[in-house]
Amino acid sequence: MADVGVLVVGGGPVGLAAAIEARRAGHDVVVLEPRTPPVDKACGEGLMPGTLAAVRRLGVDPPGWDLAGISYRQDGRVADHRFADGPGRGVRRTALHAALHAAALEAGVTVLARRAGAVVQDDDGVTAGGVRAAWLLGCDGLHSRVRRELGLEAPARPAGGRRPGRRRRFGLRRHYRVAPWSDLVEVHWGPRAEAYVTPVGPDLVGVALLGPPGTDVDGELATIPELAARLAGVAPDGPVRGAGPLRVRTTARARGRVRLVGDASGYVDALTGEGLRVGFAQARAAVAHLDDGGTYERAWRALTRDDRWLTAGLVSAATSPVRRAVVPAAARAPGLYGAVVERLAR
Repeated sequence: MADVGVLVVGGGPVGLAAAIEARRAGHDVVVLEPRTPPVDKACGEGLMPGTLAAVRRLGVDPPGWDLAGISYRQDGRVADHRFADGPGRGVRRTALHAALHAAALEAGVTVLARRAGAVVQDDDGVTAGGVRAAWLLGCDGLHSRVRRELGLEAPARPAGGRRPGRRRRFGLRRHYRVAPWSDLVEVHWGPRAEAYVTPVGPDLVGVALLGPPGTDVDGELATIPELAARLAGVAPDGPVRGAGPLRVRTTARARGRVRLVGDASGYVDALTGEGLRVGFAQARAAVAHLDDGGTYERAWRALTRDDRWLTAGLVSAATSPVRRAVVPAAARAPGLYGAVVERLAR
């Protein structure tokens, strides 16, 4: 007999969202998360309008800075698009996590400070971290142990005939104590990396870099004159945080009584900023289809299709000789650029 209805492995934002969804569906829920909240992470911290709506649907409205749109920038060329249906929000990851953690506890979720360890399942239930449940949601991120335990991690493969590792990308983030100079998320396309500038408060700006192995924050910023000038003499606020490699491929998202959700279920890149919105949608779908893995697989593919294809296309451009043509092309075709931004902002 199961101790609980749903066991969630991983108490990040997507795991907490899955726990809240499961409670709303009437399940007893336990979350396993060894880290002490609030949990920080290297990320861009910009919530697109659709993501902000999803967060509010969970009963959370975290503090931050309104974001009116996206600006692609490179060597003096600029392509701006303002969101058609209202702003997004720049939110410190710690503030978002704290708000979701509080909402989960208020919903009746039990959070245990422990690791999952081995995942063992049979026809009637699944056990991890000393808890037996009817269903398990693996929400434990890019380096998911649940995914590895179930043998659902696909081997890395070279893309387009390139040598293995050529397109491995990593994320780095550091905050700067300075007033925002724009209400747009600025994406500066440097020679090797993209720098995302996201205001998260009246006197705090986050800078996230996406690039190849060996990317260094100060070194890359020095190659982007406009951004380097903005940050000249500005004191960093906190350490550099890193994440990666970002690309994760999976062979399936459901096996037996386990469902993979969020980054654990597969990830392309952070370039389009879609991780949380897609993860929240997956959490809702996983809870709705606990008893039908095949239906969840189909829902997962439908929910991630735009993100997978658009992100893969942009990453392909970012890691090829056409990299320097991306911003000029966006500036020359503002309608197309705006349509892509709106597609991702939903």
